[in-house]
Amino acid sequence: MSEQAQSPAGGRIELVDLARGIALLAMFVYHFAYDLSYFRLISVDVVSDPGWRIFARLIAGSFLAIVGFSLVLATQKGFDRGNYLRRVALIACAAVLVTCATWFALPDVFIFFGILHHIALASVLALPFLFLPTAVIAITAAVVFALPFILGHDLFTQDWLAFLGFGPWPLTADFVPVFPWFGCVLAGMVLARIALPKAPGSFWANWRATSTPAKVVVLGGRNSLFVYLVHQPLFIGALFLFMQATGQMAGPRLPDADAAPFLTACQRACTGNGSPKEICERVCSCSMDGLKQANLWVKVTADALSPAETERAREIGITCARRSQ
Repeated sequence: MSEQAQSPAGGRIELVDLARGIALLAMFVYHFAYDLSYFRLISVDVVSDPGWRIFARLIAGSFLAIVGFSLVLATQKGFDRGNYLRRVALIACAAVLVTCATWFALPDVFIFFGILHHIALASVLALPFLFLPTAVIAITAAVVFALPFILGHDLFTQDWLAFLGFGPWPLTADFVPVFPWFGCVLAGMVLARIALPKAPGSFWANWRATSTPAKVVVLGGRNSLFVYLVHQPLFIGALFLFMQATGQMAGPRLPDADAAPFLTACQRACTGNGSPKEICERVCSCSMDGLKQANLWVKVTADALSPAETERAREIGITCARRSQ
């Protein structure tokens, strides 16, 4: 997630680090709210709340745009293959670490293609665009943004192609597919192409953090990969300590009133087919989370699914059943 942010004069452009640091702060807010929701310390269900979902997408888009901007910035004076390969390898290793950690901690919704996976792949996919005209990059960005809405999400149904973004939405805690999110990286490259020629002597190129809060935010933005990897373990650890100190029980959110009828009917049908109660509880809870992530929960509770949406809901249930065995 960390990028070189070198100005044409050879020093860092601290406003880029500041922007990345602000994106980190926004991410802290979202993830801490997510953790509070997961441990039922607040009543809001962050996973399904529309406002929180939009907030999460704005954060991801900001990070990816900064990736594109920084890639152009870091290669202004030539392409340093060694530094580039080191950076991509570091991000890829961090992505694998996230996958392994969530595989053990959250096996039903482990992260197989989240923000770090996307950044690692996007850093490779964006390389040819460094040598193309700005107009071509802008047009390609528009195409990448538009394709999922034009082609839909049923083009590739194989699980191993889910990372492209054209198949059914997978059950995972963090998912940033190539389409349409690579468009944010390209948009960042376009912004850099427009802004950087005006950089020498400009305010934004010469700006330096002077106050302590600004310096802290810039420092975080400069070391964003490390900060990203450690912040959630720190948040979760702090919440566990808080719950132990206050005598509160740790555990996932209790289902809300709308979820209770769904879970009851789901578990009754599941156990009626001969499946153990423990497995049925996991399958139904996983299905509820999957329906929320797929923006189908409101329609499920209102019994207003279209035939295509009913099929998608069925696929979510099958996936949860397969993972819970």
